[in-house]
Amino acid sequence: MESGALLNKRYQLLEQLGTGGMSNVYRARDLMLERNVAIKVLHEKYSQDPAFQERFKMEARAAANLSHPNIVTVHDFGFDFGQLYIVMEYIPGKDLKTILRQRGRFSVEEGIPIMVQACAGIGYAHRAGLVHCDIKPHNMILTPDNRLKVTDFGIARALSTIMPDERADVVWGSPQYFSPEQAVGEAPSPASDVYSLGIVLYEILTGALPFNAPTSDELARMHLEEQPIPINEYVPDIPPALEEIVMKVLSKEPSARYRTADQLGRVLLKFGTQRESTPAPALALTPEAVTTYQQPEPIPAYEPVPSTPRPAYPPSASSSFDADWATIGLALLALISVGGLIPFWIYIYFVYNPR
Repeated sequence: MESGALLNKRYQLLEQLGTGGMSNVYRARDLMLERNVAIKVLHEKYSQDPAFQERFKMEARAAANLSHPNIVTVHDFGFDFGQLYIVMEYIPGKDLKTILRQRGRFSVEEGIPIMVQACAGIGYAHRAGLVHCDIKPHNMILTPDNRLKVTDFGIARALSTIMPDERADVVWGSPQYFSPEQAVGEAPSPASDVYSLGIVLYEILTGALPFNAPTSDELARMHLEEQPIPINEYVPDIPPALEEIVMKVLSKEPSARYRTADQLGRVLLKFGTQRESTPAPALALTPEAVTTYQQPEPIPAYEPVPSTPRPAYPPSASSSFDADWATIGLALLALISVGGLIPFWIYIYFVYNPR
């Protein structure tokens, strides 16, 4: 489909933004609401199957119900010129894969906030009962102000209905990023999305993919059987705690990973928060703090400070006896009271004991 085409008398295609194995993406103008939108137009070979059309509409409706700051909003979908299309909000920026190709990798301080945003968006979808199935940096758009948005929810799931036995990148996700269970044709779960997020996290931190092979079958075998190259071989100063998080996410068994993107996001957020806070020198836990912290001067052992003796002044006459006159007065009063009762008791005695 050429730029300039008018879809269903409403959406004017302005320019092509990208192309892929299953679709082309255009910047377009919504003539009814007078706003720019992004439109993904699926190739004709995917648009002609009636079962796929129904599944595509169902997935598009589900994706349109997702409203989250880290998810590209779906506005509409339709069929024209013999092709299915989906209308989304237009996000100025670049996809994360393009940015990685340009800069190589992100530092830990830059990469963690990006992944926390991705986890927030995908975790929201998991809570809504949706699995993305095709998480990769190509489907993550980063705006100039570093806001990340995830796109393409549901399309891979819809494609699986017309090619259930194929492991192509347009069905169960790109082979570099799909999970071991997707590699053997099993239905993806939230844990599958978590594995794919782990691949993206690995790539962000190292600038390289954990598995590379010339064919999809070889990549599938590597996801199932091989362990990735340790991150510290690419980034020697990587915090061990972060490397442990990545290795957990890339576990072959889904039950060994974090169950949802929300869980992974909370772990990464906690890790990032701990790094940002300045620990006390005695509690420096990060490698950076250990290497830069200077040992303070030793504190001498505790010795009790001798009390200063008072000067020996000769006692004065006035200070030799410090009387408590109130107490003395009360004692005398008590003595007089008791003494006054003696004659009374003598009288009582002689009354009852007369001679």
